[in-house]
Order: sequence, then structure tokens, then C-alpha cells
Amino acid sequence: MHSFGYRANALLTFALTILALMCAIASFSDNLNHPSPAAQVQVLNINWFQKQPNGNDEVSMTLNISADLQSLFTWNTKQVSMTLNISADLQSLFTWNTKQISLWDGIIPAKENAKFWIHTSNKYRFIDQGSNLRGKEFNLTLHWHVMPKTGKMFANKVVMSGYRLPEEYR
Repeated sequence: MHSFGYRANALLTFALTILALMCAIASFSDNLNHPSPAAQVQVLNINWFQKQPNGNDEVSMTLNISADLQSLFTWNTKQVSMTLNISADLQSLFTWNTKQISLWDGIIPAKENAKFWIHTSNKYRFIDQGSNLRGKEFNLTLHWHVMPKTGKMFANKVVMSGYRLPEEYR
């Protein structure tokens, strides 16, 4: 006869093997899902575009963010994290570089909340060191990260271009 410790070890090993197999199946099943999310961001108004006393540019915008991300949710999805970034090509003293700044973010906890429309201003301050923003073109990028209950996390984005900041401060 086997001891209690031997039987407990065998049961625990079997349970963990089944759990690992279930996690692998769940992770693999996410690869079979082909989501088709849709998102759009509109800049309705530039509330203010000013030069701060220390010489930095600051911008505040009113945005409409609409998205239908329901296709990202499967039975293995825990939540979806979203970020709206603004990017502009700016010239520093020696080189050109692209700056990305987060304007808004949010977490979608369930499929029922994945179809939404938000009218908001930027949640985070949009400040550039120096006065490099006047008349600059910029892109808005809506990123989403799908966080599964088990398996790998995946991400995607939608880039919207064709925006320009004013030439003069307001």
C-alpha cells in the first residue's frame, strides 16, 4: 500500500498537469479568434494653446473617442486596456525626433462596456519643452492591449493622421 504522502503527491501532480493543459488550450484558442475592432477619434476643439511662463507649450483639446472593441473579448479575456497617444515630429537642437505623449487612457472590464462613445478633454497634460508645437502636424494613435486570463497578451492600434496645431497661441 502507498502512503498518504505518495497519494497526495500523485493527486497534486495530476491536478497541476490538467490545469497546465487547460491553460495551454485556452491560450491556443485565442489564436483562432480574428477580431475586427473599430475606433475613431475626433479633435473637436483646441481649448487652449499657450506658452507657459517657463517657455513651454501647453495644449488642451476636446476629443470625441468612439470605439467598438467587443470582438476583442473571448471567454479568455480578462480586460482590455486602452491608451490614446499623440505623436509629433519635433526638431531638437541636433536631430529630428518623434515625441509620444499620452492624452487619455481607460480600462474596459467586460464585453458589455466595449462599445462606447466618450466626449472628453485630454486626461493628461500635453506639454512640450520649448515652443516647438506651433503649426506642427500630429497623429493620434489609439492603442489597445488585451489581457487574457491565461496566455500571452496581445496589442494593436489605430493611427489617425491629418491634424495640425494652430500657428498662433490662444
